[in-house]
Amino acid sequence: MDVTLVLCDAVQESGGKLSMLGGGWTHALTADVPFNLGLGLIIAVPWDRTNEQHTVRAVLLTEDGDPVSVNGTAIENGGGFELGRPPGLKRGTTLNAVLAMQFNGLQLPAGGYVWEVLINDEQRARAPFWVVARPGS
Repeated sequence: MDVTLVLCDAVQESGGKLSMLGGGWTHALTADVPFNLGLGLIIAVPWDRTNEQHTVRAVLLTEDGDPVSVNGTAIENGGGFELGRPPGLKRGTTLNAVLAMQFNGLQLPAGGYVWEVLINDEQRARAPFWVVARPGS
């Protein structure tokens, strides 16, 4: 399954569509200041993988690949999804599953980070970003 992953300020899913605010950034953060972060995921589900349960998990890692945690709790989100085939869908057609994950009030030190998305425990997308120190810090 291919996954398109977009970092944004806010995201929500409604009716199979994503609505994003402030999407597509990589350096828009200031270190040690709380910020909101949304993950917009578009998962291309092959025809023969519809009508079955799948797991999705998004994990925040440092640029060195270590899990990021706050007060001992890893910053991640996940769950399950199943995408049904509409009647009459042509065999071989890919369908999109859309998911919105919102993380509010994150506060990270300066450095590089990456969101990693796993589908059925296989890495399917990565989105790096950088938290920068305030000028004069």
